[in-house]
Amino acid sequence: MKPVESTIAAKSSNFLGQNPHLNELSESEGLPGFDAQHPPDPKLIDTCVHCGFCLSTCPSYRVIGKEMDSPRGRIYLMDAIATGEAPLAEGTVEHFDTCLGCLACVSTCPSGVQYDKLLAATRPQVERNYERSLGDRIIRSLIFNLFPYPNRLRPLLVPLYVYQKLGIPKLVRQTGLLKKLSPRLAAMESILPNITGEFFKGNYPDVIPAQGEKRYRVGMLLGCVQRLFFNPVNEATVRVLTANGCEVVIPKGQGCCAALPAHQGQEAQAQAIARQMIDSFEGTEVDFIIINAAGCGHTLKEYGHILQDDPNYRDKAQAFANQVKDIQEFLAMVGLTAKLSPLTEGKLTVVYQDACHLLHGQKISQQPRQILKQIPGVELKEPLDAALCCGSAGVYNMLQPEVSEELGQQKVENLLNTGAELIASPNPGCALQIQKHLQLAGKDIPLMHPMELLDLSIRGVRLK
Repeated sequence: MKPVESTIAAKSSNFLGQNPHLNELSESEGLPGFDAQHPPDPKLIDTCVHCGFCLSTCPSYRVIGKEMDSPRGRIYLMDAIATGEAPLAEGTVEHFDTCLGCLACVSTCPSGVQYDKLLAATRPQVERNYERSLGDRIIRSLIFNLFPYPNRLRPLLVPLYVYQKLGIPKLVRQTGLLKKLSPRLAAMESILPNITGEFFKGNYPDVIPAQGEKRYRVGMLLGCVQRLFFNPVNEATVRVLTANGCEVVIPKGQGCCAALPAHQGQEAQAQAIARQMIDSFEGTEVDFIIINAAGCGHTLKEYGHILQDDPNYRDKAQAFANQVKDIQEFLAMVGLTAKLSPLTEGKLTVVYQDACHLLHGQKISQQPRQILKQIPGVELKEPLDAALCCGSAGVYNMLQPEVSEELGQQKVENLLNTGAELIASPNPGCALQIQKHLQLAGKDIPLMHPMELLDLSIRGVRLK
């Protein structure tokens, strides 16, 4: 046995020895394990030398404090399940569920362990081979049949608007009744943004011409949550692109990017949504496909992997992924041509919040800062633990509300401690999470997408 394999086996055996329930299950016959459809690659598992560098950067480990709720611990479990030493059962699945998928461990690992690929292989295995509890199935069904579909979500805006105008949220939160009945539903309710008239807009022409000389023809994704809850961000993004010489193409047939189901192992759903997205952009002849939401961008760049087994879409998916650029990545690459004006009379201190799937997933960190620094008068502040997840992580804050709460509180404290006057956040999920915890902390500090700031600067509009 190779030294690394020996270490994994020893660690896995030690874990099983400390968990007699799992040990008992592993000795039974007929219990589920990984199937033959893309299980976690043993070669990738073997690259982990269990050094522990990942522990300090793992948000779930920092909150829960258990070895098996760290990347290293989950790799032990993957190996134990693959080798038949542990079952794919409640005692193991719970540790995969606590992972935020923030990928901070990928950035930190000195051995180059591709934990992102291991996690992406494990979660579909869980969904195919493990039967969740009835309550878990219901909440997941609600999330995955609602949030990735804007046309299903949009009709709910009216009752939500009425619900907020009647002041019911305050009553619900003060009594704590919903939290007692269902912490997950309470978490879902707690991140609702304030519904305004802006939420009911969002009709865009198929093609929006560039201002001045056309430099590029780009496609733009509207997102699902983004287009409904953050439509002003999309509008600002369009104006920034056109002001910088881009003709913008917005196909009507586009839907969700597939991030929500893909990150939670809903493989078939993610594949179907990805195919629809690729079809909607087919024939548009765009130079790049632009996205302004960090989590969406990471998934779009993974389309080649998501559709790797589809002979009809495999090549098209990779070609699509190769065209995808985060808006900040794109602008830093092609350069700004529009004139920028100050946003305030004097200096404006801004703290930029790194979204995990932009920082760790797409390795985009300096570009947003470079863009913001070009706005006259902007001074950037850097928070403590900038690379630590805010606890949103797609739908994590609805599925694991306790861990998410602590991470959200930590993130907001670190952002506020910079003394900045404004928070810039490049992801809708992060924005909802941070806004919630700013409210809980009683802090009234504006939070805006970097494109909203850039748009105001281009148009010469001052912040109030």
